[in-house]
Amino acid sequence: MSDGNLAAKTTVAGDMTLARYGGEKPAAPEWFNWAIAQEANEASVEVDGAKIAYRSWGDPSKPGLLLAHGNGAHARWWDFIAPFLATDYYVVAPTFSGMGDSDWRKSYSFPLFSREQHAVCEHAGLFDHAEKPIIVSHSFGGIISLFTTIAEGGDKFGGAVIVDSHLEPPGDERPRPPRRTRANRTYSSFNEALARFRLAPPQPCENDYIVDYIARHSIREMTSEDGEEGYSWKFDPFIFNSLMDEWNDVDLTSMETRCPIVFMRGGLSDLVPDRVADYMCSLQDPPVPMITVPEAYHHVMLDQPLAFVSSIRGLLAGWPGRR
Repeated sequence: MSDGNLAAKTTVAGDMTLARYGGEKPAAPEWFNWAIAQEANEASVEVDGAKIAYRSWGDPSKPGLLLAHGNGAHARWWDFIAPFLATDYYVVAPTFSGMGDSDWRKSYSFPLFSREQHAVCEHAGLFDHAEKPIIVSHSFGGIISLFTTIAEGGDKFGGAVIVDSHLEPPGDERPRPPRRTRANRTYSSFNEALARFRLAPPQPCENDYIVDYIARHSIREMTSEDGEEGYSWKFDPFIFNSLMDEWNDVDLTSMETRCPIVFMRGGLSDLVPDRVADYMCSLQDPPVPMITVPEAYHHVMLDQPLAFVSSIRGLLAGWPGRR
C-alpha cells in the first residue's frame, strides 16, 4: 500500500482486482520476471531505536542512488525498477519506519524519517563515493526527500527526483490520510488479505502482475490481541496520527533546496494536475523542471514502469555534477 493498497482496470471504488485471480499470480512479461529475479542484498541499520531495513542492487563502487517509497509502501516497490538502474548506480532502497519490514515506532516525524535516509546512506556507503548520491522518491517519500534536501545535511546529496508529490497552491487544503482509530484488519488467510489489497489514492492500473507482486510483500502473518492467528498489513495504521499536527506546520514552499531537484508526475495524476504542477515549478527561480510521464496516474512506476525507467535514466545521464 503506497499511499496505498488495490488497483482497478476500468473502475476503482470497491473493485477488488486481485480477487478474481483466486490467489494465483497474474501472467507477467519477461522483463518483469527478469527484474524480480535479480539478486538484492538485504541489510538494516538502527535509527533512534528502530531497525530500518533496506535492499541494494549493483556494485557498491558505483555512484549511489537512493529510492524512497510512498506512505504505507516498502522497499520492494522498487524490485522491478532498481535492476534497470543498477547498471550505472549502486541502488539502495530503504523502508521507512512503520512500514514494510522496518520496525514500528510510538510516534513519527519528518526529521526522524530524514535521519533514516541519512543513516541508510551512511550505512550502505553512499556518502563515501566521490559523486554525491541522488534520491528518487515517490509521493509521501518525495515530501520526506524535499525535507531532507532543505534541512541541514541536504548538501550531502547530489540531487533529488520528486515523483508525483503534491505541494498545494495557497488556499488549497493539504491532502492527507484520515486519522486512524483502529488497528489493521486481520484476515483468516493469506489469499483473503491478498484479495483486499488496493492502491490509495484509488486509481486504475492495468498491470495486475505488479500490483500482485507488491501486495504479496505487503502482508504479514500475525497473532491478534485476542490470540487469533491470521494475516494483516505490514504498515502501522497510526503513522499519520502522530504526524498530523506537524504535517500542518511543514512548509516546503520556500524550496531553498541545498541540491538540484526535478519534479516528475503522471500525466493522468489527480494529485499533480496542470494547475498544481505550474505552482510547484514556480517555487524556485529558475523554475523547477517538471517531467510528465504520459498515460500514468499517481503510481507512475506501476502504471508505466519502463517509461519511468527510461525517464529516470535520461535525467540521471545529464544530471549536474555527474562525471
